Amino acid sequence: MKTLTHFWDRIVFTVRFLRSHHFKSKFRKQLFFFAVLVPVCLVTIITGQHVEKPVPAATIFRTGTTLAKVNQSSHQPTSKVALNVTKKIDWQAPSEDQPYPDLTQHPNLSLVVSLNKQRVFVKDGAKTLYTMYASTGIDDSTPHGHFKIQSERGYDFFNPEEQMGAHYYTSFYLHGTYLFHTVPTDINGQYIEAEAAKLGQKPGSHGCVRLSIPDAKWIFETVPTGTPVVIE
Repeated sequence: MKTLTHFWDRIVFTVRFLRSHHFKSKFRKQLFFFAVLVPVCLVTIITGQHVEKPVPAATIFRTGTTLAKVNQSSHQPTSKVALNVTKKIDWQAPSEDQPYPDLTQHPNLSLVVSLNKQRVFVKDGAKTLYTMYASTGIDDSTPHGHFKIQSERGYDFFNPEEQMGAHYYTSFYLHGTYLFHTVPTDINGQYIEAEAAKLGQKPGSHGCVRLSIPDAKWIFETVPTGTPVVIE
């Protein structure tokens, strides 16, 4: 404000000075023009530097694994950028840090396969005892419905048509057609790491339920024949 007052006083002084002195009319007009124009331009520049830029009506905030740009007035996401924060799953280890449940203490045992979550829930009635990472059938090829653990079990197998096999298989439908088993192996019995990386993340099989090595072994060795299997 002091700066504006100072420049205005200078303009008034200059105008009075020009009126009180006898310059030729053409010079007086030129001097008057520069005397007024220059201070006005300077005032405009100075005041313009103090004008704040408008704050955008949008902000960036973090929501779990995404960055979302949200309009503050409507609070509706306008764009999203994935952060690719994905937990690395160890397919050579049990899915949980706790011990597997003692099945002698849980008479109402069942295995519930969630195709949407890519998980197998070991349950006693409605209570979840243990959660396993899984990889089910691509193109929804894992059958939906209610089944039971069957008598067909084995240490390993190899399918020449698929050029894949697995360890610790346990049948739950069509007597050896649909199985719980480990992540897949190649013709030499070596685990295929690219396929194992799908565990818990997305479907990868031709209908069977893939599990980590210890999880598949536990089902193979421990879960009784006749145990209900629900796939949903």
